[in-house]
Amino acid sequence: MRASDRAYRTLLDEIQTGALPPGAVLAEVEQATRLGVSRTPLREALGRLAADGLVVQQSPRVTVVADVDADDIRALFEVRRALEESAARTAAQRGDGAEFAALAERFAAASVDGPDSTDDYYALIARFDAALDAAVANDYLTAALRTVRTHLVRVRRLARDNPERLAASVAEHRLIASAIAAGDAELAAHATHVHLHNALASILASLDHTAATGSATGAGTRPGDASAGSATGGVAGAGSVPELATSVPELVEGSRLTKGRA
Repeated sequence: MRASDRAYRTLLDEIQTGALPPGAVLAEVEQATRLGVSRTPLREALGRLAADGLVVQQSPRVTVVADVDADDIRALFEVRRALEESAARTAAQRGDGAEFAALAERFAAASVDGPDSTDDYYALIARFDAALDAAVANDYLTAALRTVRTHLVRVRRLARDNPERLAASVAEHRLIASAIAAGDAELAAHATHVHLHNALASILASLDHTAATGSATGAGTRPGDASAGSATGGVAGAGSVPELATSVPELVEGSRLTKGRA
């Protein structure tokens, strides 16, 4: 592996996992020494991260990890909604029903009790994403999804400490996989829409809670201190999203009624 690729992958993982939080300074000399590479491959790695939108260059030799605020997350989900609903609809028309039926069974058996189980669940989501990409068979769509998922890894950390949301997400993914397996394109797209709506609402609520907690307990914390707030740097005013029919039974029943009227 090239030195620049190794540096890129290490920094990407550290940004996505929160080891390098938003606002963390990536000084060129320090990072090159820490990663065991020369400054040229480090610059290449930082350039790739900048192209991904994960870091921002503040000066020729100082780069910082990009912030993630409520507006960024809303913008990300706007794109994600358009791409993933289209992908789910297309996968239901083109995909291998047996493969998605097997994935639906895996989601039915999934557990999110404890960190290890949560990691296994996210690994299952990665398998689902890979199957979705293969079913869609559209390089332009999958490339766009890949970019969104690069940022999504950071955002998903905000839901890891919400067991109720994770449990609901399992059921939502099961319904999406089942709809694709059954070739029901409209249910697959609508179930994806509701899943993303719920995910966004939960993340924005987490931001509001973190901001409120930070305001109550961290009034004396220095700006930019890594201990001040969450991976979002203590975002305030995240707001909310409108209510929507959100339960799996409601979605299934709605699909049946719609077909009955057709």
